[in-house]
Amino acid sequence: MASLQDQLLKAGLVDEKKAKKANKDQRKKNKVAQKSKQPQVDENKAAAQQSIQDKAVRDRELNKKQQELAEKKAIAAQIKQLIQVNKIDKKHGDIAFNFEHGGKFKKIYVSKQLQTLLSKGLLAIVKLTHSGNESFEVVVIPVAEKIAQRDAASVILLNDKTQNTTAELSKEEEEWYGDYDIPD
Repeated sequence: MASLQDQLLKAGLVDEKKAKKANKDQRKKNKVAQKSKQPQVDENKAAAQQSIQDKAVRDRELNKKQQELAEKKAIAAQIKQLIQVNKIDKKHGDIAFNFEHGGKFKKIYVSKQLQTLLSKGLLAIVKLTHSGNESFEVVVIPVAEKIAQRDAASVILLNDKTQNTTAELSKEEEEWYGDYDIPD
């Protein structure tokens, strides 16, 4: 079987001069490559290696996203469990306690004792999300702080005890005025 070059010559598609020049150019390229001692780069191998590296990068990114999603689900489950185990029963509440959430005022019904404790900052209101629905529950401060460590957005109302000093001020004022007689 004749080479492709011979076949092209017989068919008359290439003349002898062009064939010799092509051979000469090919030999020059081979000679230069051997002298420079640069390894021949196989483009297919390089492309395959590049695609393997790209796939590895994509896989790492996908794994990272999946881990973040799993962590978020785990945190949400922890918050849900903390709230359900530690929530304070407010079923017998007949007093509306108003608070702000998401730019709107919300209302839960609590007892007089719970209202007082919420106002003094001894209890907190947290958001429980289940099946896309939101409900608001009352929990003690340590539980609310644990929830805030996991997700601060779940804690809706956590009054600062230091701001509720008006009762102490009125007692101090009463003591100061106690030395003076108040006319009838």
